[in-house]
Amino acid sequence: MNCEKITEFREKQNLTKAKLAKQLGVTGATLSKWERGESAPGVDALWQMAKIFNVSLDEFFENEEAKKKSAPTGMKSLRDLYKVGSGPSSSHTIGPENACKFFIGKNPDADNYKVILYGSLAKTGVGHRTDYVIEKTFAHRKVEIIFNETEENIPHANTMDMFAYKNGEQTDFARVMSVGGGSIKVEGMDYVEPEDVYTHTTFTEIKEYCINKKIDLWEYVLEVEGPDIAEFLLEMWQIMKDCIRSGLDAEGILPGGLNVQRKAKYLSLQRHVDETAETRENRMVCSYAFAVSEENACGNTIVVAPTCGASGVVPAVLYYQQRKRGFTDYEIAAALGVGGLIGNLVKTNASISGAECGCQAEIGTACAMAAAMLGRLFNLSIEQTEYASEIAIEHHLGLTCDPVCGLVQIPCIERNAVAAMRAINAVNLANFLSDTRMISLDSVIETMKQTGHAISREYRETSEGGLAKVVEL
Repeated sequence: MNCEKITEFREKQNLTKAKLAKQLGVTGATLSKWERGESAPGVDALWQMAKIFNVSLDEFFENEEAKKKSAPTGMKSLRDLYKVGSGPSSSHTIGPENACKFFIGKNPDADNYKVILYGSLAKTGVGHRTDYVIEKTFAHRKVEIIFNETEENIPHANTMDMFAYKNGEQTDFARVMSVGGGSIKVEGMDYVEPEDVYTHTTFTEIKEYCINKKIDLWEYVLEVEGPDIAEFLLEMWQIMKDCIRSGLDAEGILPGGLNVQRKAKYLSLQRHVDETAETRENRMVCSYAFAVSEENACGNTIVVAPTCGASGVVPAVLYYQQRKRGFTDYEIAAALGVGGLIGNLVKTNASISGAECGCQAEIGTACAMAAAMLGRLFNLSIEQTEYASEIAIEHHLGLTCDPVCGLVQIPCIERNAVAAMRAINAVNLANFLSDTRMISLDSVIETMKQTGHAISREYRETSEGGLAKVVEL
């Protein structure tokens, strides 16, 4: 194991050697030997330290060679980023649904099944309707669902174990991680993942390639994905528009017990006689974001962009610009392509999972995607587009995921509206100040990853901290 990790984690927690040794029930001399690598802690001590430091056991064994081996070698297609599904949570409903379909496909003749949910899936699964989607997917089959809220030695915050039984005997097992955006990873089964189509994995590489070939970011997407990607993105855009329109027409109370009133229609119809253009823009953009987010909260059909919980940001910004400036559907599809690149970079190099890196990974990424899309629509340079996306993520750093009662409603819906407006502001800043920027998009993505891992677990979609703990409704 990497003994230096003990010192690193201890100092991050502002713990002295004496204080940590006391918590572990060992002497200071013993702890010093562990940190110097002269001896190694036992399994029990490692377990205790993992809990104290709020990290997984695997992180004690991480080293630079392991990092190199785990470095991304490519990126998936945008078809793996944008998905159509039912809300309210891509990681808690669409991901588990895909996991169940996968496991049923492997074991169609089993007599019964068992699913154990861990981490965020266990702690907010009821509010996110995880149990409902599992029962729905297994349909007429017998399935037992267990919420294990205490187990912490798991490879991902959204981990589920699946068992199949025949004639009373276990016939199969799979450990599946819902890694965000509806995507899943099956432990020990790399072939389940779609193939990489992009060879570049950083914005710096993409930018250099585009500059050398004298192409823009959309042309880069077309070159890598093929012309058919435009048709796919047009389809995604149509579903996004339909979702906004449905949300604007709907009224009533959102399900879940919080008695949250739908606000999209109300916002869209409010007008003041002396309303300024700026006020109207804010009101309309927010109404579109509310429309999608409220549809998501009801479990209706949305486009994951890049997650269900953040699905209102991108369509709100694009729908407003299309109505205001008359952009064609193809121009919007091209913007979705450019924004998708940003989402792909975050998903590949950090995370888009709230349970793994907090709400910054969801709303922050969606805001960055929307900013890049506006860069495309407004013909900004690659440098300006990068700056707009960097601003969007940078100013969401540290944003916690603390849904009240585990429902994707408070504060999630308002956050979509605020992020949509922030994307517009980021582009305006980037248009003027890109020559003065000092931080790269790649740097801020890495920072978001490190920040996310440092955020306490109670602020990563567990409903154990923040608003979820303080607010009583």
